Amino acid sequence: MNDQDEKFDPEPEPDLSAPNHSVLATHSVLAFDVLDSTNDEARRRAGAGAAAGTVVWALRQEAGRGRRGRRWDSPLGNLYCSLILRPGCAPAAGAQLSLVAALALGEALEACLVGHPRPQLKWPNDVLLEGRKVAGILLESEAAGAEHTAWVVVGVGVNVASFPDGTDYPATSLACEGGAGFSVGEVLQLFLARFQSWYAQWCREGLAPVRAAWLRRAVGLDLPISVRLHGETITGTFSGLDDDGALLLLPVGCGKPRRVSAGDVFFPWLTNPVVLFKDGGVVVAAR
Repeated sequence: MNDQDEKFDPEPEPDLSAPNHSVLATHSVLAFDVLDSTNDEARRRAGAGAAAGTVVWALRQEAGRGRRGRRWDSPLGNLYCSLILRPGCAPAAGAQLSLVAALALGEALEACLVGHPRPQLKWPNDVLLEGRKVAGILLESEAAGAEHTAWVVVGVGVNVASFPDGTDYPATSLACEGGAGFSVGEVLQLFLARFQSWYAQWCREGLAPVRAAWLRRAVGLDLPISVRLHGETITGTFSGLDDDGALLLLPVGCGKPRRVSAGDVFFPWLTNPVVLFKDGGVVVAAR
């Protein structure tokens, strides 16, 4: 594939005069054999005026990265894509799109794994399969003044066929967990469809419905966690998300949750991957 547009499920063009594009009616997919980074290419195109709904997809990345500049291994066979959005919201609200993307990605991967344990979501931007990381999200944006974002880029990496060794957190791939019959392109289509639905709902109703659905898939809710921040690590119980999507951690011996807006979450009980999530109020464990 070269630098060319492909259309997935074309629909009528959106009203580009609207200040807030609540529905991405058309995804214009720019497909590449190789890029430095899909997020970097999407940032360049967003800065040059690319429309909301533009998707940058590469078969391979030479300088893929995750949060905090961490290297993201990017061999052939996995999904690397970045979606350009122009929600016209405040920067703090734009950060909520990480939860929107994670929820959409979890549902897309669940469609590939019928009859298998459902994917779980790890705050703020990871998707797990049976306690192992299968996908991650990198959100980047540019402000247009103090009150608005000029654009948001949602970067997604999914281990479809393979996964890296030696990572800080146990990893897996879709193929290893029962989804070997799905191609990278099919996973991309499933993600875009689910993202469009949740993004439209977020634009209409705010974070509340996304937050509720995200928490139903949350791993480690009401269980011990540690959060690595700049300069310190805090421990306690993962008690939920606040109305803005920040993590709420209840420190040991303290009755008031601490709000965490950014950090790396670890589960001390997850030395051997175990799925722990709440299903109807009951903590369920597997493996």
